[in-house]
Amino acid sequence: MDRYVTGAMIKRLRESAGMTQLQLAERIDVGDKAVSRWECGRGCPDVTLLEPLAAALGVSVVELMAGTDVRNANRSSNMLRSRFYVCPVCGNALHAMGEAVVSCCGISLPPLEADAAEGEHAIKVQSVEDELYVSLEHPMDKGHHVSFLAAVSPDRVQLVKLYPEGDAAARFRRAGVRDVLAYCNRHGLFQVACAKSLQRRHAGR
Repeated sequence: MDRYVTGAMIKRLRESAGMTQLQLAERIDVGDKAVSRWECGRGCPDVTLLEPLAAALGVSVVELMAGTDVRNANRSSNMLRSRFYVCPVCGNALHAMGEAVVSCCGISLPPLEADAAEGEHAIKVQSVEDELYVSLEHPMDKGHHVSFLAAVSPDRVQLVKLYPEGDAAARFRRAGVRDVLAYCNRHGLFQVACAKSLQRRHAGR
C-alpha cells in the first residue's frame, strides 16, 4: 500500500545508494527497526524527519510525497485489538477498534505497530490505590518526545495527550487494564503488558 511516503520508494532509494537499513537509520537518528517498519508499510516517518530523510536518500522532499487509498476491513470489536494511527504532518492521534481506512491532512495512515517497551522507551507502571501511574524516562523536547500514553482494557481505551517540555507520565483508572502503550514521535509505538510491568516493579523492591 502506498502512503504519503512510500515504503517501496524508501527501500529502492536506500538500496540504490548502497545503504543498509541501519546505515540509513544512523544518518537520520532513528532506530533501524523504524526504517524496517516504513519499508514494510507499517508506519510513516514523522514530519520532522522528512527533510533529513530526503537528504540522506539524495532526493527532494517533494519526491518522497505520494498518497493512495488504504483499504482495510474493521473486523474487531475487542478493545485489546485496537489500532492507533498518527498523522506525521499535524500529529493528530486517532484510535479505532480494529482495522480501518484512516486519513488526515489528505494522507492515508497505516496502523501503528507496537514494539516491546525497552531501553529508552521502557514503560514504568505503578499501582496507586485505584489508579495506575505510568511514566517513562524519556526526552520531552520539541523534536523528540512522547506524544501520548494509553491504557487498554477489553472494553475501553484511556488516552492522555502529552506535550514537549512536560512530564512523560499520566494516571489511568486501573480496573481491567491489560496493556499500556506509549507513542514516541521519532521511534513509534511501544507496548508493555500491565501485569508484567507491575510484577517487575514489585520484584525489584
